[in-house]
Order: sequence, then structure tokens, then C-alpha cells
Amino acid sequence: MEGAENDGRQAVHATRYVVGVLATVAGLLLMWYFRDIVGYIVASAVLAIIGAPLVKLMRKVRVKGRSLPGWLAALVVLLVLWGVGVAMFAIFIPLIFDKLTALASVDFSNVLGSFDEPLRRLQNFLDEYFSLNVSTISISDAIGAQVERLFNPEKLQNFLGSIVSGVANTVIALFSVTFITFFFLKDDNLFLRIILAVTPTRYEGNVKHALGSVSSLLSRYFIGILAESTIMMLLVSVSLICCGYMPQNAFFIGLIVGVLNVIPYVGPWIGFGISLLVGMAFVGGGTTMTFIFFSLAITILAAQMIDNFVLQPLLYSNSVNAHPLEIFIVILMAGHFAGVVGMLLAIPGYTVLRVIGKEFFNHFKIVRKLTEKM
Repeated sequence: MEGAENDGRQAVHATRYVVGVLATVAGLLLMWYFRDIVGYIVASAVLAIIGAPLVKLMRKVRVKGRSLPGWLAALVVLLVLWGVGVAMFAIFIPLIFDKLTALASVDFSNVLGSFDEPLRRLQNFLDEYFSLNVSTISISDAIGAQVERLFNPEKLQNFLGSIVSGVANTVIALFSVTFITFFFLKDDNLFLRIILAVTPTRYEGNVKHALGSVSSLLSRYFIGILAESTIMMLLVSVSLICCGYMPQNAFFIGLIVGVLNVIPYVGPWIGFGISLLVGMAFVGGGTTMTFIFFSLAITILAAQMIDNFVLQPLLYSNSVNAHPLEIFIVILMAGHFAGVVGMLLAIPGYTVLRVIGKEFFNHFKIVRKLTEKM
């Protein structure tokens, strides 16, 4: 009799396990099918995390002895977020289109002419020491041809056309994210209630604690990222203006460096490469490619030293409470799996996984080791 009861309990547990696995798979499939909507919700949650401190600050404001209602505080913060976004676009989008147009008309072969002598020496070096027969190939011409192919008018027109074709989807996305963000800001427990609605009752305490930890860690991380990018943009822009660059050109390069700086490790190199290509459009009127190369190299290198030794430790290096080597390996794995997008999402995604692991899988030794500083 007792054995039959044990068998019955095991069968019930096995059934629950199978049902749980099937429900999880079905949920993941639904999330993938509605991935655009899930993306809107995640983006709104991130904006709500960034704006939450401002909402709390607004709620402390008292008018005639009364605090601001939640909907008004959320609306003001949402307008601030929109204002910052619109201001950035209004300042920099015209610059981007202006520089793309200027690059389309640049004669890159003439620009690279200032490097003829160093490139000729490189050809002789390759031919002499590596037995490479490159004498019939002009490295300068080859570089010029590749750059012209990259920035030819037809490709730029196709690029602009693709931007126009995506406007409708962008409008829908912006409206959806704005609408969802407003309610997340108005009711800071709304996202929690959505998650708890699909969470088993016995895990609700863990989920509440996990979401609280994730919100705190990601809030510090994203605010640190925004502050770091803004400071880097200003550092590079002001330095280039001091070097004699036109303000609009300096701010454009500063924008490139500041935005790409959010990509771990390789972002600064990509920013320097793109800035150098953009700098080719400034050659002329007493400005040489040699001056542009060295001014950009010195400026971005100095800014990176300030970023690595001052900004990152102060702003967010400890915000996720993980060892630098640990973060480096995670970024490499994410980059191998999903490219640049994976590198961008590596740290916040890993932070979420560590919090989940600490709350639900802390009985595993490796999880305890990875989350002991959280």
C-alpha cells in the first residue's frame, strides 16, 4: 500500500515536471513569435529603470502641501526623456547626413596621396622581407578603391532609402515604447505584477527579491553608461576644437566616439577608424591627412586613458559586482554568439542571469562562487 502511494507521488511529480517543461518551452516559443512586442516591453522596462530616480524625485516636490500625482510625475519624466532624445537627433542627425554627403564627393585617391611615401616603403618592406610580389599593386590605390567603394553615392542612396523605408516601423516602435514606459513609470510595481502573474506562488518571494536586485544593478549600470558616453563625447569634441577643428566637425566625431564607446573593448577602435574616414572629408584648406591622423589618435587615446582609469571606476565598473576577467570572458562569448549586439547586451544580460542564479540555483557551488559578491 505504501509503495503504491510512493509510486503515485512520483508519478504526480513527474507529471508536474513534464508539464512545467512543456509550459516553459511554450512560453519561450510565444516570446520568440511576439519578439517585437517583447522587445518593446524590455525597452520600456529599461527606460523605466533609468527614469525611476527622476520619478521619485518629482514625487517629493510639494505644491500647496501636496505631492505630485503619480501620472503627472511619470508624464514629466517621460517628456524629459523625449526632450533629451529629440535634442540629440536635432543636433546630430543633420550633421550625420551632411558628413555622409561630403564623404560621397571626396576624392580618396588624392587624400591618400599624402601617404604615398610611407605606403611605398611598406610595399618595399613586404617585397624584401616577406618575398611578396606587391610591386605591381599600389597599396594606396587599393585602399582608395576600397574606401570609394564603401562611400560611393549609390550605396549612400541605398542607405538613405533603407532609413526612409523603416520610418513606419520606427514610429510604431516609438509610440509603443512611449505608451508602455508611461505606465511603468506611473506604477513602479506594474512590471513586477506582470511577472508575478506567471510565477508559481512558492517562488514569488524569490522573484520579488530578484527583480529588486536587477532593477538596482541595471539602474546604476545604464546611468553610468549614459554618463560615460556623454563625458567622452564632450572630452573628444572640446579637445578637437582646441586642435583647430570646426565645432560641427568636432562634435560629430565626438558623437561617433561617445556612442561607439558603449561597445566593450573594440568600440574605441571602431570609433577611431570611422573618425579617421570621416576626417578625410576635412582635408584641404591647410589641413593635411597627417595632421588629422595624429590629432585624432592623440585625442582619442587620451580620452580612453581618462575613461579607463577615471570614468569607468567611478561610474560603473563595480555596478554589477563582477570580476573584470569574468566580464571579459562573458563579453567575448556574447560577441562570438551574437556579434556587436551580443557584446552590447553581454553585461546587463549576465547581470540578470547572475541574479536569477543567486535566487533559484544557489545550491550549486559554481553559482555560489559567481554570485558571492552580489
